[in-house]
Amino acid sequence: MSLELSVVVLAAGMGTRMKSALPKVMHKVAGKPMVGHVIDTAAHLNATKTMVVVGPDMPDLIKAVAPHPTFEQTDRLGTAHAVLAARDGLSGLRGNVLVLYADSPLFTAETLARLVAAREENDHAVAVLGFRPEDPTGYGRLVTDQNGNLTAIVEDKECDDAQRQINFCNSGVMCFKAEDMIATLEAIDNANAKGEYYLTDAVAVAQKNGQSCVAVEVDEAETLGVNSRTQLAVAEAIVQNRLREAAMAEGATLVDPSSVFLSADTKLGRDVIVEPNVVFGPGVTVGDNVVIKAFSHLESCVIGEGADIGPYARLRPGAEIGAGARVGNFVEIKKAVVEDGAKVNHLSYIGDARVGAKANIGAGTITCNYDGFRKQHTDIGAGAFIGSNSSLVAPVEIGDGAIVGAGSTVTGKVEADALTLTRAERIEKKGWAAKFREKMRELTGKK
Repeated sequence: MSLELSVVVLAAGMGTRMKSALPKVMHKVAGKPMVGHVIDTAAHLNATKTMVVVGPDMPDLIKAVAPHPTFEQTDRLGTAHAVLAARDGLSGLRGNVLVLYADSPLFTAETLARLVAAREENDHAVAVLGFRPEDPTGYGRLVTDQNGNLTAIVEDKECDDAQRQINFCNSGVMCFKAEDMIATLEAIDNANAKGEYYLTDAVAVAQKNGQSCVAVEVDEAETLGVNSRTQLAVAEAIVQNRLREAAMAEGATLVDPSSVFLSADTKLGRDVIVEPNVVFGPGVTVGDNVVIKAFSHLESCVIGEGADIGPYARLRPGAEIGAGARVGNFVEIKKAVVEDGAKVNHLSYIGDARVGAKANIGAGTITCNYDGFRKQHTDIGAGAFIGSNSSLVAPVEIGDGAIVGAGSTVTGKVEADALTLTRAERIEKKGWAAKFREKMRELTGKK
């Protein structure tokens, strides 16, 4: 691939089969909208320009694809009509123009690079990606000559008996010679049952103009177009397997890969161990030698080298876990920094806070960070020891090395190396329990 590359992403479809108020291409696969996957693939191809064709009233989609320019297809009159909606963006382009579909997020950059290279090789007018399904029924057939040149794309219902035997089918993805593209698309008519302008007719136009076309074969798994919730689930499964394999290839251990769910942007360091049933939401970065134990849920957080997380831990957006730190079972961390070597071992909530290096947070400790109107900050110094079942009412500061006795409610500043206790006086009444039981037996008649 040596010439300039531009990309047009078609995203104007209504997606009625999804039965959703959300535009179809905004539905997520591995935590990212499908259109985002397609745009990322274009970026991996080093496209100099990526344009997105949208439908009317799609402000959320326009925002999601920014800063890429968008063009509105006001009337949905077919795929060729959709591409021409971006005419102003196509004008004056040179090299290659790749047409992708925002509801087909599985094509790899390697596959698309092969398609572009094939178009360049003999200066073809059009290159088309094709695949070979077990049952080609319903797909347009790619007809090639003895030299492998693409001569026609024939819709299934228009195939003759010989063409119906062809199992080389159209994926929809096409690459055009940029200099001829607008003229080719403008020559397409709508003389068909639906009265629409089909991109597939570009091959016939090129042939009529004496220009050659070529088809490139791709694995069927990459060609899935998502039109329903079922197909969305299939796409999710395929992408998850790719992400798992990539993580393991880079040195992470997934004990039970099929039960680990990753996001498209999950970053796992080397010698990370991920136990079963862990979910990575978007925005998670994990350093080397981290252990993430079973049933943990992480999103928008950073975990330092050698940290130990879980089981049953929840790291929410803004959590930063330092090197060698420990976040144990039934602990929730939100918008808080847990510094190197600190321990929050069990049954705690730490939100809007800093936990200093090597501090220890006892079981049942919570930061009371919300007063009903504002989120307030808690600062726990290095080496501090917070006893079990303590409530730290923000805003509050615990100094370095300070000790908070178990069961305390802390509302003010605790100096470094100080001890603070807020326990009620212990009362013991000898024999009281026996007298109470006797009285209750008399009242209830129970022995």
